Amino acid sequence: MALAPSAARVGVCADVAIVILNWNGAAFLSRFLPGVITHADGARIIVADNASTDDSAEVLSRDFPQVEMMLLERNFGFCEGYNQALAQVDSDFFVLLNSDVEVTLGWLRPLRALLEAQPRVAAVQPKILAAADPTYFEYAGAGGGYLDRLAYPFCRGRLFDTLEKDHGQYDDPRPVAWASGACLLVRRSAWQTLGGLEPAFFAHMEEIDFCWRLQNAGHEVWYHGGSAVHHVGGGTLPKTNPRKTFLNFRNGLALLYKNAAPSELLWAMWQRLVLDGVAGLKFLASGEFGNFWAVLRAHFSFYGAFGYWRQRRKAARPHLRVGQRAGVYKGSVVWAYFARGKRKFSELGIH
Repeated sequence: MALAPSAARVGVCADVAIVILNWNGAAFLSRFLPGVITHADGARIIVADNASTDDSAEVLSRDFPQVEMMLLERNFGFCEGYNQALAQVDSDFFVLLNSDVEVTLGWLRPLRALLEAQPRVAAVQPKILAAADPTYFEYAGAGGGYLDRLAYPFCRGRLFDTLEKDHGQYDDPRPVAWASGACLLVRRSAWQTLGGLEPAFFAHMEEIDFCWRLQNAGHEVWYHGGSAVHHVGGGTLPKTNPRKTFLNFRNGLALLYKNAAPSELLWAMWQRLVLDGVAGLKFLASGEFGNFWAVLRAHFSFYGAFGYWRQRRKAARPHLRVGQRAGVYKGSVVWAYFARGKRKFSELGIH
């Protein structure tokens, strides 16, 4: 049965549900939930627990009785966990908020106002800064997500592992290719129409796939620099973890295959295959055998489940071309970064 919003709820954002998917994040809940409560502007706050084995449920019951708690029967992962949770929430708008995000005063209002003013916008993220040093952008979303022509993701304020300092250079609201799942306001009607996140991704790049499908379906995805949050990042899997390498490479292939336009698909997939091979050899040369094997396993996994991905591609129609989608760099960000030494978004010449 769906969780219905309280009729007594009031506030600017009373039609918004902030949903935090938690797994063994009791420490993060204790640290960051007080700020979410203080700056909710009337929004509901729900913690959906992905069968945690720590004391998350006890912490919520004892310290945060005003927060709604939803206990999922098992750890569904990030994607299906949110699909299961949001199916039970009856609010017009959802915020997918990581448990390791510190919100700031007035963070939610600009995002909600943008969706109110522009009906075609289905998802929006704030500026995402590093919790350890908020003068810098944070890896997962930074100043809005972009893709290159081969679907390699990057951000305003972040190219690969190079993070820019925030000088207000990316404060302008604008359409982007994808918005970060660390803090993402979504229109419920669009979420339901598209079926939520891709469950087979489990975690990593799922918001990129969702936002690409939004654009294919005629919606817009935006970034709003007038709102800011601080993200710890890397709390579940460090960047060097082979499991994360596997998910990024496997999901990267699936992302491109599911969503690319037919006339662009084969050439793009071939180039990704070559570049993934180069990345695998680089891991091998560096002695990172776990990551080398993760790249191989990613490809075996993708091609082994090709029938499934083919069905998902059919369900994602229509497929827009590179030039028809917002936030797409028509060049190669891999070439720009590693061969030409470009380290800042502004150096790519994107307007």
